[in-house]
Parts: sequence; C-alpha cells; structure tokens
Amino acid sequence: MRITVFGAAGNVGRRVVAEALSRGHEVTAVVRDPSRAHGLGADVRAGDASDPRDVARLSAGQDVVITATRPAPGREGELAAVARALLAGLAGTGARLLVVGGAGSLTVPGTGGTVIDAPDFPPSWRPIARACDEQLAACRADADVDWAYLSPAALLEPGERTGNYRLGADELLVDADGTSRISMEDLAVALLDEAERPKHHRTRFTAAY
Repeated sequence: MRITVFGAAGNVGRRVVAEALSRGHEVTAVVRDPSRAHGLGADVRAGDASDPRDVARLSAGQDVVITATRPAPGREGELAAVARALLAGLAGTGARLLVVGGAGSLTVPGTGGTVIDAPDFPPSWRPIARACDEQLAACRADADVDWAYLSPAALLEPGERTGNYRLGADELLVDADGTSRISMEDLAVALLDEAERPKHHRTRFTAAY
C-alpha cells in the first residue's frame, strides 16, 4: 500500500512509520521540520497538515493517510483545525484517513461518565483532551472522506511491540486489574491492521490490552 503519515517525527508517528515499513508498504513521512526526520527510513517530505493544499499534494495517489500530529502545549486548539484541513485536502482523492485521537471522551465502564470527567483525571491533560473531542467532532461532521478515529487506551507510552490488543468502540477498555493501557508500538500495529483490513468507516474505535 501507499501510505502517507503526517506527524511522522512524533512519538506515535515514528512507530507508525516503522510498523508500515516493516510490512513492506511504501511510506511517505511528512514533517514540518525535516531536521527532525533522522532515522525514519521513509520518503521524507516537508509539509503542513493544516494546509489543505499540502495535504492534497502529499496524499495524491495514496491509499491511506494517517495523522499522528500533536500540537505544542498552549496550541491545543489547532488540533480540530488540522483535522478539518486534512479532510478538505483528502476530499475526492479516494484515500482513507486514519486519525490518532484521544481517550478523554471514551465512556468509563460502570460509571456512565467519560474519562475526562473522572475525579482523578489530571487537570494538565484537560486542554489536549478537549481538543481531541473537537477533533473527533470535526471528523463526524465530514461526509466526503472515509475516515476512522482511533482512541488509544488511557495510558499510552513507549514500550514493547507484542502484536496483541483488543478493540472496542466508545467505551474505555480495561484489563483484569482495571488498568487501561497500550504501548505506542502496539497502537501502531492496530492502526496498520485497520489500514490493511478496514473494519471501521466514519466511526471511532479504541484499542487497548
């Protein structure tokens, strides 16, 4: 497959690029600053996911576009605007859009509330969690692009690639100990599995152990 990854120099983006390359896909890694692209091993291109013209240029002829962009602290409001730019740039191209989103709006099992509403949710995470909600809303408002929005587990950290995970929809997945977690490596596995064998169309899904 021909895959474009926006935010390819980030923590999740690098792992997505590595997973796609390991499966033999042709990967275009898009970064704002090419100096951060060291070691990606893909076809690196400079581009801006917030510019629909850049999105269209870098996604032409591609099968799948994956966005793993994350704004700098204090600029969380840009996340929804980037989603709208990606959707606008992909309209009419036929490429699927896979979005790495947030977990804040997932429902916590047995409570009826969401992750962001939980008493122990860190206040410092609220700006990005709210921005991810707006990002998801921007996707849901689009009717032109075949998109899927992946909400990770509550705890997403660098770790081991096991190739194992569970899928869900709008409810937070927890293990037997009540913990919701997944490694960035296995989140990349879930994304590439969805790219290769699409199961989710214009909807949100989640992945966790």
